[in-house]
Amino acid sequence: MSDPTDIPDRDSLQPGPTALRILVGTQLRRLRESRKISREKAGYTIRGSHSKISRMEGGRSSFKLRDVADLLTLYGVADDTERQALLVLAEQANAPGWWQDYRDMIPDWFEAYLGLEQDAALIRTHEIQFVPGLLQTEDYARAVFVQGHKDEPAELIEHRVEMRMRRQRILSEPASHKLWVVLDEAALHRRVGGGTVMRDQLRHLLEQAELPHVTVQVVPFTFEGVAGGVGPVTILRFAQAELDDVVYLEHLAGAQYLTKESEVRPYQHLMNELSVQAPPPSATPEILRQIMATM
Repeated sequence: MSDPTDIPDRDSLQPGPTALRILVGTQLRRLRESRKISREKAGYTIRGSHSKISRMEGGRSSFKLRDVADLLTLYGVADDTERQALLVLAEQANAPGWWQDYRDMIPDWFEAYLGLEQDAALIRTHEIQFVPGLLQTEDYARAVFVQGHKDEPAELIEHRVEMRMRRQRILSEPASHKLWVVLDEAALHRRVGGGTVMRDQLRHLLEQAELPHVTVQVVPFTFEGVAGGVGPVTILRFAQAELDDVVYLEHLAGAQYLTKESEVRPYQHLMNELSVQAPPPSATPEILRQIMATM
């Protein structure tokens, strides 16, 4: 079996808008720091604040080309070729994502994740309550949304289901996206939507786990290792070597995005431990069949 963390042919994978924003922001930060210029001074130059510079450098906002040009001047970048290269990347980074059609139902804190997920070459996730969204069937996703949004009209629920199915299109691109799921067994016994919905969901999970770019492991009830007390975690890795891993931690009414190496490293260790101590991916089909037989 190939290494699920391997990202083949990195040079052929083109970054999307979110990854480009991070790349441009990182380059602007490096230029500013190399000139020993404060965020306050940089913000004043573009008629903004230090917090605006922080958002730009963190890839958390779109770019005004005038602002980027003014910053490059402040940082002493006079070479026209170098300036144009960064300005072109900034313009490309402003391209709207596919999820713009669903913005009326997407919380601000989740929109950033959609961009990161779209651009990630490897998505590693540990789930304890539900099957991950990228592997859900329509009926299962619908049941999850009905459970979490009881007062919403059926039309809006269907719009949410449609968006979740749209997210899954990245799995139709095996050359650019890999998914590695470590799933707690409890999520597979929780009858979301009833027995029929769950049997179809487990069957779908079985089919997806057989794809070469999808790896699924199941942490059994009997497991007494590192997973105890750990909530859902997602680690996103990008093809571009300049981009560090991002850890995504979702909460009831928000999310955290961890990017510092000291913050990311413990979660990388956690995922590595889970994948080593849980039964191997080759055991997943039999585990799923046994659970299906009980329903």
